[in-house]
Amino acid sequence: MAVQGRRRSLLETGDWPFARRPGFRGILLGIVTIAVLVTALAIISTSHLTRVQYARLQKLENQRDSLQTEWGRLLLEESTWSSPARIESLASKRLNMRVPSVDEVKVIHP
Repeated sequence: MAVQGRRRSLLETGDWPFARRPGFRGILLGIVTIAVLVTALAIISTSHLTRVQYARLQKLENQRDSLQTEWGRLLLEESTWSSPARIESLASKRLNMRVPSVDEVKVIHP
């Protein structure tokens, strides 16, 4: 009976929600738990953003490679269209031009 006299039920105390106040350890444990959860969420977010940016980098590298290939083809095409033999052939066919003979060349001295 002495044990029952010492122990009061939570409803009899009157301050039931505040009957157990957290001590320093409880507060520290809560802070550490929140810090761990925030850190875990930050790691998840950073990992996701890293994967997204890496996928974007891969797409841009593929685009760069295709543009580099196209640039090489365009340079080759430009050199083909501007070759001296082709220009001379077009000038003689379309414009009836010809290379002047030595007698037709005049040298002008300044």
